[in-house]
Amino acid sequence: MTTDWATLVGFVGMACIIGAYAYMTAKSEPNPYVLHGTNLAGAAFLTVSLLVHINWPSLVLEGFWAAIALWGLGKALRARSKSA
Repeated sequence: MTTDWATLVGFVGMACIIGAYAYMTAKSEPNPYVLHGTNLAGAAFLTVSLLVHINWPSLVLEGFWAAIALWGLGKALRARSKSA
């Protein structure tokens, strides 16, 4: 079995999302930049893979995943600017 570059990129994205979930579960107070940034990277990598190997439900899921990660990053930036 040969694996193409898009599948490898998808596996990197999957590892990012699983890693972010494990990080959130392991830490009592996870850093929101690490958590949401890793989720955003994972969604981006998976989107690249899904644009080559189209799976519409998964592609829509990654769009929502990225939007939620951006929302989380925005909340973290606003909270940081309020506390500064």
